[in-house]
Amino acid sequence: MNTEKSRCLLIVEDDPALQKQIKWSLDKFESATASDRESALVQLRRHAPSVVTMDLGLPPDPDSVSEGFKLLEQILAIDPDTKVIVLTGQNDQANALRAVALGAYDFFAKPFEPELLSLTIDRAFRLVELQRENRRLRELQQPDALKGLISRDPEMMRICRTIEKVASSNATVMLLGESGTGKEVLARGLHQSSGRRAEKFVAINCAAIPENLLESELFGYEKGAFTGAAKTTLGKIELASGGTLMLDEIGDLPVSLQAKLLRFLQERTIERVGGRHEIPVDVRIVCATHQDLKVLSKEGRFREDLYYRLAEIVINIPPLRSRIGDAALLAHAFVKRFSQEQNRSSMTLSEGAIRAVEAHNWPGNIRELENCVKRATIMADGNYISSEDIGLAPADGAAVEESLDLRAARDAAEKKTIIAALGRVDGNIVKAAELLGVSRPTLYDLMHRLGLK
Repeated sequence: MNTEKSRCLLIVEDDPALQKQIKWSLDKFESATASDRESALVQLRRHAPSVVTMDLGLPPDPDSVSEGFKLLEQILAIDPDTKVIVLTGQNDQANALRAVALGAYDFFAKPFEPELLSLTIDRAFRLVELQRENRRLRELQQPDALKGLISRDPEMMRICRTIEKVASSNATVMLLGESGTGKEVLARGLHQSSGRRAEKFVAINCAAIPENLLESELFGYEKGAFTGAAKTTLGKIELASGGTLMLDEIGDLPVSLQAKLLRFLQERTIERVGGRHEIPVDVRIVCATHQDLKVLSKEGRFREDLYYRLAEIVINIPPLRSRIGDAALLAHAFVKRFSQEQNRSSMTLSEGAIRAVEAHNWPGNIRELENCVKRATIMADGNYISSEDIGLAPADGAAVEESLDLRAARDAAEKKTIIAALGRVDGNIVKAAELLGVSRPTLYDLMHRLGLK
C-alpha cells in the first residue's frame, strides 16, 4: 500500500459525483483531481503525475471532445512518458481510438469496472517505472564510442543520445557549430557507434586544400590524368568505402565541385579525374561547418539542393560558453593529460584558476581552452596552476534564466548548480557536497532525482 501511495494519479472529470466515485474506487493511489483543462494543467505541473485518467468531454463544452483532445496533446507535450487513460461513453469508440492514435495509453468505456481500471492504472505505473529504469541503465551503459567527449551539460547529453540514435542508419549527418566545439569528436563517435566501425573513418578539410587539388583529393585520379599523375590514386571517398567520410568545413567547398558531390550523393557512384568508368561507393557522409549554409545558399555560394541532401540529420553543437560546468571539467582533464606529457603528474588548478576558467567567454571554444591549459602546464613554476598562469581575467557571472514554473525553475537551478560544482571539483562527490553545503547522501539523492550521474 505504501508503494502505491507514492505514485501520483491525476483524475480529470467534470462531473463532481463521478469524480468523487473514481477517486474513492482508486483510493490505493495518491490522487489529485481536476474538472477542466486549465485546472488539469495546473495539477500536472504541481504533481507531475505519471498516470492520468480523463474524460474527453470537458468544460466549457462538455458535449464536445475538443477540450479533451487539446488537453491530451498538452499533457503529452509536457511529458511524453505520461500514461493517459481516456474514459469515454459506450458508443464513442471512434474518439477512443483517435485518442490512442494521438498517444493515449488505453481507454475505458463508462460505466467501467473499478477493478479493471485499477489493474490498468497499476500496469501503466509499472510501465513508467520500467521505462525510467531502462533509461537509467542506458545512461550508465553509454558506449565507449563517445569516450572522447567530456561533458556534463544537459544539451550535450541530448546530442550524445541523438548521435547514438542515428548511428545505426545511413542518414547523412550535418554537424553545425563554432570552430573548436568538438565536431570531429562527435563525427568519430558516430562512426564508432555505427555498424561501420570496423571500416575506415576518413576526414578531409575542404578549406585546407587548394581548389585545383581538392577534386583529385576527393574523387581520386587515373594514371596520366594530368602532369605528375604517375599512377592511379584513390580519392578520399573511395578510401572510405564501407566506412565513414567526414567533410569538414563543407561550407568552403568550391561551387565547381558541389555539383559533382551532389551527383555522388544521388547516384552513389564516382568517376576519378581522367577516368571514364563509374565506380560504386558505399560510404556514410558526415559533414561539418561553422558557417550558416542557408545564408550561403541565398548568396549563391552553396547549392540549395546540395544543402538538403546533406542536411538529413542536423545537429547543432553549443559553444563552450553555453555548456554548464564544462569549462572547469575540461580544464581538469587537460591538466591531467598535459601534466603527464610534461612528466609533472601532480599538477592541479588553483581555486583562482578555476574561477578564471569559469568566467572566461572562450570564443575559441575547447581548442582555445586546450591551448591555454597546455601553455599553463608548461609555464607554471610549481604544481599549482594559478590564475596568472592561465592568463585570464575574471568576468561577471551570467544571469539565471527566468522561469514561471516554480518547481521546474527550482529543479533547473539545483541541476545547474550541482553540475557546476561537480565540474569545479573534477567530479569529486565529497568535495562537491562540501562546496554545496550538503551531506554526501543528500547530494547523491539530489543527483538521482535530477537524473545526474
